[in-house]
Amino acid sequence: MKSMGKDKLIAYITVFIGAIIMLAPFYFMFIFSSHSNTGILSVPPPITFGDYLVTNFNTLLDFLPYFWHNLALSLFIAIVVTALNLLFCSLAGYAFSMFEFRFKNALFVMIMGTMLIPPFLGMIPTAMVMSQLGWMNDPKALIVPAACGAMGIFMMRQFISSSIPKELVEAARMDGCREFKIYYRIIVPLILPAFGTLGLITFIGTWNNFMGPLVVMNDMKMFTVPLALRALQGTGQVPWGAVSIGASIAVLPLLFLFVIASRRLIDGLTSGAVKG
Repeated sequence: MKSMGKDKLIAYITVFIGAIIMLAPFYFMFIFSSHSNTGILSVPPPITFGDYLVTNFNTLLDFLPYFWHNLALSLFIAIVVTALNLLFCSLAGYAFSMFEFRFKNALFVMIMGTMLIPPFLGMIPTAMVMSQLGWMNDPKALIVPAACGAMGIFMMRQFISSSIPKELVEAARMDGCREFKIYYRIIVPLILPAFGTLGLITFIGTWNNFMGPLVVMNDMKMFTVPLALRALQGTGQVPWGAVSIGASIAVLPLLFLFVIASRRLIDGLTSGAVKG
């Protein structure tokens, strides 16, 4: 018993130390947003809040006059991309798990194969296609290509296959339910944990996307938050306090979303891990 108590104490200490290490960058990001460049670059760095919060905020808006527009645009793109991924990936996962059709396995392997292609290989083709479509500096250039991802299809297929018996779907068909009614009346309520997981992953990935906007957005007003903050670092002497306060504002939606969806994320990641 004493050994078990000692092991539990060591585990708690390890988790506590790991949490401090992971939270330290966020802590210093908020701290640095209230200090001048001199204070931020001093050794040792400051560990308490300073008096330059308003000054840094005004500097941020001076260098990035469209910051709030950039923030709203990032939020709009992330929400739309997340919603489209939840819809299309769940439909595709439902089809791959509950239907039998010709070339089903080959098509699934092809979709999974796209995950092996490095994203930077598509930068030039993406820019050329968006230019031909007239979508440069248009949110559609970021929304349409990201509307459905291979990882989301794989996640939904695996979740539906492991947690929803085919007999349930077949019984609904025998009762006269059409496929879309089966989808939104039976499938969707049962895959809410997977929705939470995929939604959180997709939203964070879209919100933090840097390479995509860099390729198709060249008007500062249409920059997303990561691109806008990077542009702020190219203004000569970098105002690190302004960068820090901009990053602090940008991370707040992610923290809020994680607090709301963290339970769904854990449920989605652990569902199907233990089968009765």
